Amino acid sequence: MFRLFAAIVKRDLKLALRQKSDVFNTVFFFIVVVTLVPLGIGPDQALLRSIAPGVVWVAALLAALLSLPRLFANDYADGTLEQMLLSGEPLTVIVIAKVFAHWLTTGIPLTVISGLFALMFDLHADVAFVLMAALLIGTPVLSLVGSVGAALTLGLRGGSVLTSILVLPLYIPVLIFGAGAAEAVATGMSSAAYFFIVGALTLFSLVVMPLATAAALRIAAE
Repeated sequence: MFRLFAAIVKRDLKLALRQKSDVFNTVFFFIVVVTLVPLGIGPDQALLRSIAPGVVWVAALLAALLSLPRLFANDYADGTLEQMLLSGEPLTVIVIAKVFAHWLTTGIPLTVISGLFALMFDLHADVAFVLMAALLIGTPVLSLVGSVGAALTLGLRGGSVLTSILVLPLYIPVLIFGAGAAEAVATGMSSAAYFFIVGALTLFSLVVMPLATAAALRIAAE
């Protein structure tokens, strides 16, 4: 199973490198959203510091939604997904590998770039570190939960809109507690409880969402 996992991850990363525009669109969208908010609000540093974690997390959430269609759409269109279903290999392992590759090309870049935006919002170093750590732990939830929505709407017209409607309510818990971790540090409180909850959400998603995604893919292929 490890060889299967590694092969799927390697394949999807190669495809992402060949289709750089998809990755760049996600990152560019994230940058634009986070950049426009300070321009609209004004130069009030205290206000910018207070809203920074929420703005960064909302932008990451929307950027993740933008990238969800490329999870399974290409494989569905060229018949690769059908071959995966017929191969006899564990479909949950394939799903986890594809989600992991998606996170590497989406969650990691957004986490790294968020550190640069901490300077723009004039965040203290400890708050910026907690914000990046929360994104690192919480963004896998965006990919895992999003994989279910992408699989359920596979092959449907207007599938990206339906995916957004399906997964947005499920993103709210990780959004609240992920942004809350940085806000807690900014106000002098401990962020441990927020990290525990975000970590629990990630572990729960890692156990449940691949099974749900695999079932949705089988339904889409029928």
